[in-house]
Amino acid sequence: MAKIEIYTQDWCPYCVRAKSLLSKKNVEFREIDAPGGSPARAEALARSGRTSVPQIFIDGTLIGGCDDLMALDRAGKLNAMLAA
Repeated sequence: MAKIEIYTQDWCPYCVRAKSLLSKKNVEFREIDAPGGSPARAEALARSGRTSVPQIFIDGTLIGGCDDLMALDRAGKLNAMLAA
């Protein structure tokens, strides 16, 4: 099974949506609380080059944010990535 990491922030509706999709897929993921100004947010920026959350990684590869995750699912590519 793939290793999934998702950098999030409490009030973020896109984070909730991304986590909901992953939960519906019955996959485990590591949620990393990354509010603005935190070391975790700096780590997310360093890894992704993006300042927004969520930032989602599957097996160390940047997927991107919620819209990117949803696009992979709509394209039928997400399940294979999650099963890897």
